[in-house]
Amino acid sequence: MRKILLIVPAVIGLSACGNNSRNTPTDTPQSDCVEVLCFHGAKRCATCIAIENGVKEVIETDFAAQVAAGEVRFRMIDIAKSENEALADKYEVTWSSLLLNRWRDGRETVTDLTKFAFANVRTNPKKFKAELRAEIQRQIDE
Repeated sequence: MRKILLIVPAVIGLSACGNNSRNTPTDTPQSDCVEVLCFHGAKRCATCIAIENGVKEVIETDFAAQVAAGEVRFRMIDIAKSENEALADKYEVTWSSLLLNRWRDGRETVTDLTKFAFANVRTNPKKFKAELRAEIQRQIDE
């Protein structure tokens, strides 16, 4: 009986520790937007760099107002860094990738543009930018 009297307060004390409620990023619902995610490794090839430059140009030229309003977000993510491991796992990214994510009402729709980007960014940059621009706009409008 004596052991129970000692264990119960200890269990209550331990369970109360660390139970302060904090608002963490995972607790916050994702706002409606289109995310442009460029994943890359520590070492980058000319094509990876061209994708980043092409995406930046389209975002800065054609979607500056939407970026300022929070409707479009652009992120470069180095998958070699440990802080990006969970994000790379979430999207099952193991090398350079270009993803567009449309968030609506807390739901995410992912469009993988990696193959398109690698096939066109250096051989047909006008096509790459035009189709990227059109896809971002389509996702904004949906």
